[in-house]
Amino acid sequence: MENYIVSARKYRPSTFDSVVGQRALTTTLKNAIATGKLAHAYLFCGPRGVGKTTCARIFAKTINCLSPTSDGEACNQCESCIAFNEQRSYNIHELDAASNNSVEDIRTLIDQVRIPPQIGKYKVYIIDEVHMLSQSAFNAFLKTLEEPPHHAIFILATTEKHKILPTILSRCQIYDFNRINVQDTVVHLQYVASKENIQAEPEALTIIAQKADGGMRDALSIFDQVASFTEGNITYKGVIENLNVLDYEYYFQLVDHFLGNKTSDAILLLNDVLRKGFDAHHFITGLASHFRDLLVSKDPITLPLLEVGASIRERYQQQAQKCEQKFLYRAMKLCNDCDLNYRASKNKRLLVELTLIQCAQLTLPDADDLIGGRSPRKRLKPLFKKQQAVTSTTTVPPTQPQAEGIAARKSPLPELKEEKRKIPTMKAGVLGMSIRHLNTPKEEKATVSFTSNNPVLQNEYQDYIFNEKDLNFYWKDFAQQLPKEEKANAARMMNIQPKLLNNTTFEVSVDNSMVEKYMLQLLPKIQEYLQKNLHNRNITMKVRVLEEDEIARAYSPIERFQQMNKINPKLLKMKEIFDFELV
Repeated sequence: MENYIVSARKYRPSTFDSVVGQRALTTTLKNAIATGKLAHAYLFCGPRGVGKTTCARIFAKTINCLSPTSDGEACNQCESCIAFNEQRSYNIHELDAASNNSVEDIRTLIDQVRIPPQIGKYKVYIIDEVHMLSQSAFNAFLKTLEEPPHHAIFILATTEKHKILPTILSRCQIYDFNRINVQDTVVHLQYVASKENIQAEPEALTIIAQKADGGMRDALSIFDQVASFTEGNITYKGVIENLNVLDYEYYFQLVDHFLGNKTSDAILLLNDVLRKGFDAHHFITGLASHFRDLLVSKDPITLPLLEVGASIRERYQQQAQKCEQKFLYRAMKLCNDCDLNYRASKNKRLLVELTLIQCAQLTLPDADDLIGGRSPRKRLKPLFKKQQAVTSTTTVPPTQPQAEGIAARKSPLPELKEEKRKIPTMKAGVLGMSIRHLNTPKEEKATVSFTSNNPVLQNEYQDYIFNEKDLNFYWKDFAQQLPKEEKANAARMMNIQPKLLNNTTFEVSVDNSMVEKYMLQLLPKIQEYLQKNLHNRNITMKVRVLEEDEIARAYSPIERFQQMNKINPKLLKMKEIFDFELV
């Protein structure tokens, strides 16, 4: 137990051929060693756990090997290789820039660079997490990095290349390491399992590889964790239980509910998932990935993009044949929108439930026939249909027996258009009496659109009563609708307060004749707008220029104090006692 070594360290690659998932980079480095074309500075960048530092160590060991093999690998038998394997080589220096990022640390490194190697040809300096160096440390390192001694080689490793100065990047050969794909990770995990005498199901290793997200170190750490949990027998159920991963079965059942329009079953399945402690956000992102896997399973050309086990692959292909592409496109779009809105939502469970309801309605016979991939309308199907009731006060005798049904459905009055009422208005008839039609029975009145051209209907039209508050509201509303080029005039109108002279006439007071001329030009449009929105045909606007004594001017602080002192002479005495200043 005391000699136990985790798999990430025990099975760390020691040769270029044993590096997983970076074949192009290792081949380039081997060819450079074989031909003797070595650069003085390298930059290895990429995600965590993909082999940057490992490749740097293998490269440093190989270039110092006294008798390398024909394929560009280290012999592991010479004194230099043995010293490296026993971690006592003086030719390889590793510096963690995360904790040694000051100028003094770099200056110490520069002083060491001057000393030539005792055994081997090169001294290799591996600087890990180089993006953590300070600005002054980078500047101190520039000259040495550009022209180091012939025996010195620098290998910089980082996970965030964008944080490194361009002057550093231009002095290095840059190698971008890729994420290790799921298949390569599964193969390596099977190799480790065979070495450790551990039984592992392929589906279980696939889940571990997907959880590692392209990092071999993470995959091996998860492998050790699951192996301890399952006591050396890694199964699919054991992995999803230990890693708190949703089973594929939930998503297969959910899609079956969608295809059968079983909204209630879909919501109950979500409740079961949440009751077991899974996060709703994780559930909806997993559902989006499931729809994506179904989409790539429909076409044999895209089938290699499906990174799952063999048995699960067959289930994907079977269910994919039941789903139309249009359904998969729209379902993916709904799940993606839910994912984007999840963080901002205050009722997260309701958001997910609405998404499931919408997905269950995508396959209804009367669903919108949208082109595949286009964003669906964000609405739910109505549970109850509106009953259209048409009320008509007059009837038209049908000319033929067949016209009876038409007369019952159509009204002779023009079709009414609903207008959004911003401020409630009050009709005169609501008060219990009609101002204009005192003897007209209430049931014979008809409310029609203001713009009706029928003279009979115009006679039956009733004007609404309005007050100065209503007038001021729609006055400012008109000003806000003016075009951008009249922004100054719109601001001027916002400062004007129309004054109601009587029930239908109002007055607008302006400062000068230029403003008066402009308001007179707008007068027809303003009257038409107010008549329409206030529902009164008799609204009339008048424009008047203020007299000189009516124009309010701005007073200075001293003038305001003098006016206030006339009202209350004690203010001057208080100012003198407390030594106030007028600001």
